[in-house]
Amino acid sequence: MFTGLVEELGRVARVDDQGDSVRLTVQGPAVLTDAAHGDSISVSGVCLTVVARQGDTFTADVMRQTLAMSTVGAFGPGTPVNLERAARVGDRLGGHIVQGHVDGTATVVEIEEGDAWRRVRFDLADDLAPLLVDKGSVTLDGVSLTVSAISDPGEATGWFEVSLIPETLAVTTLGGKAVGDRVNVETDVLARHVRRMLRLDALDADRPRDATAPVDAVDPFDPAATGRP
Repeated sequence: MFTGLVEELGRVARVDDQGDSVRLTVQGPAVLTDAAHGDSISVSGVCLTVVARQGDTFTADVMRQTLAMSTVGAFGPGTPVNLERAARVGDRLGGHIVQGHVDGTATVVEIEEGDAWRRVRFDLADDLAPLLVDKGSVTLDGVSLTVSAISDPGEATGWFEVSLIPETLAVTTLGGKAVGDRVNVETDVLARHVRRMLRLDALDADRPRDATAPVDAVDPFDPAATGRP
């Protein structure tokens, strides 16, 4: 579990193709001060497990599914990455609850420069649109941000915006993004759970029911009783 507050701007040192996976070596001395084998580190929003460490670098294995869902497949030696160690119980939660489980990617479509900030607009895939809300939380490349504006449901093309302060521009990879660049997107875990429950409720509504059975006779969390997946 992470907070979306980037600790260090690291870089990819090496990428080794393993056939159905990739072995990624990342340089990040700050996050390695107390990291050990098996620890989790967020690499630009992707939760990876340390399988080896040497000096100021650590190595992690990335599955094919992760490569397909995220920007990790485009990483090469020298690629800058946002790094964050897993949160500890008792720490302040300065950002929001971040799992490091990427839902997909978004592409920068517009950038507006302000006096001390930057407004960045991203495209919004149809499957992610229900999971983002104005003033809600979103994680982009591992950075906890607030959605500052979002397209209306009736618009032909979905989009959402975030406003970046100078600190975020200076200490994360978001400061170097240009139109056409992609970022990893993780939506709010609570929104994902709500969507799942609504889908199950809609599925239940379409199933025939036994009118003689008491309303509370069926355990709603028992798949055998409800027929839910």
